[in-house]
Amino acid sequence: MYLLFPGRHHLLTQFQHDYLAELLSKPLKEVVDINGNIIGTDEKITAIIFAVTSANHSNTRRNPVPFYIRALALEEFGKALSVPCFIYGIDDVGNVANFSSYTLKRIKHESEGAFDLRPDNTLVICSTPVLEMYEKEGFKILPAELIDRKTWKHKAPLPWDIVEGIASNPAWQADKSIINSIHGSSLDIWTKYRQGSKVQMLFRDKMISDDGDITTTRDYNTYVRQMDEIAVLKFQETAPHINSGRIGDIGCAVGSWIKLACDDARLRESDFYGIEVARQLYDICQQRKHNGEFKNPFVFFSQRNAVTGLVFDKNSMNTIHTSSLTHEIESYGSRADLLSFIKNRYEELAPGGVWINRDVVGPQNKSEIVLMKLNETDGRNDDFEKTFTTREELASYLTGLSTYGRFLRFVRDFRKHEGYQLKFEKVELNGSHYFKLALKDACEFMSRKDYTENWQSEMHETFCFWDFDEWEQHLQQAGFRVSEKSNVYTNEWIVRNRYLGKVDLFEDTTQHNKLDYPVTNMIVLAVKQ
Repeated sequence: MYLLFPGRHHLLTQFQHDYLAELLSKPLKEVVDINGNIIGTDEKITAIIFAVTSANHSNTRRNPVPFYIRALALEEFGKALSVPCFIYGIDDVGNVANFSSYTLKRIKHESEGAFDLRPDNTLVICSTPVLEMYEKEGFKILPAELIDRKTWKHKAPLPWDIVEGIASNPAWQADKSIINSIHGSSLDIWTKYRQGSKVQMLFRDKMISDDGDITTTRDYNTYVRQMDEIAVLKFQETAPHINSGRIGDIGCAVGSWIKLACDDARLRESDFYGIEVARQLYDICQQRKHNGEFKNPFVFFSQRNAVTGLVFDKNSMNTIHTSSLTHEIESYGSRADLLSFIKNRYEELAPGGVWINRDVVGPQNKSEIVLMKLNETDGRNDDFEKTFTTREELASYLTGLSTYGRFLRFVRDFRKHEGYQLKFEKVELNGSHYFKLALKDACEFMSRKDYTENWQSEMHETFCFWDFDEWEQHLQQAGFRVSEKSNVYTNEWIVRNRYLGKVDLFEDTTQHNKLDYPVTNMIVLAVKQ
């Protein structure tokens, strides 16, 4: 008879060890399951199988501890038990009703058939609602900490309760209620690998979701495709400014910029460090490295958040590159987060090192009131307020709106959750319709109007919060010198493919002169003096 113990196993408790030791010390015919029924068998337990779920996730609030550290603790945990223990990592596959079946099949596969776990040869230990999946499969459940499955009351703290206690207590190692609850194997591993401070950092970071992402409404298939499509342009614009040596790409997405940099003969002796906070993108980076897609073997990826602290050693980097990142920090975090990010990059650069920041930018005269004329014949005009339950339905609906109608929808959705209200006025001149509004708000719409596939995510973002002069001011305050090679520009591809025939801007004067399209992007070269 086997014991299956599924769980994320970020931390092991003294109660768990005592519970297992007691189970192994008495006949199973004396053991009672979760429903109060005696197991009633003379068989003995011959092995314990730990199924470590979310084994492919780490460095997030939901899964802070990497699988290898969890496995090290479990291996030590099992040494004092009287039967052999086996550890199998079970990848997260999303919310599926039959995850228990997936777990059992994965264990059979990983053990090469050694463990074919069935209700007739296995008991499951579980004290959370996960037990219901195994119960439906016919398994008998041993309750561990659980007292009452109706109220989910427990007789001892669950491992995750203790993790959360550590997260909120910088002095956790002096807290007897925590220390006495943790099994020595976890305490040793958490101390040796400094997991306590890591967990506290992750739980402090409210900008990132529990699963390690800035936004939960992004379609990553679309996002990755868009990142790869413009990777060559990004590299061509930034390549002349790269200093060889230690080169970091923060917000590296799927590693496309680093891949192109590895092909540059000037940088063949350099080391590359990719930093990505989104788990889905970090996983792709690791897979691409495994596939051998990077010519330079000295490429290293980390899943970390560069807002909350340093991601490189102080004074260590010759080049730091960011692209389309700083506006996300302002959008999903705060102004304080952005200023902290700027200061952290200054600390990480070696003297003479450069931070290459390629991003969107606001127009110089962003508060100026302008008139905006939009195409009213390229779709529906009077049907812009519907709601949808899926991203795909919303994208299809938005695509059918005219540019005029999409602006009305934009006004409704843009930074709604942040409390922003876009102010505008409808104006009719010579039989044509115009919107009177600040140039900044016009640019926000123009830059976002075609992102229908990721509309919900994009509506949280602001592109025009600083113009170039404001960027230079804040960089200088952090200690940087802004190179004269920095520049702002109007992306001609965007003009040709998204503005022409769709939107025009005019002066709000009696002459109503037509305006040039505003700047869209910048490359700022911030040098540490």
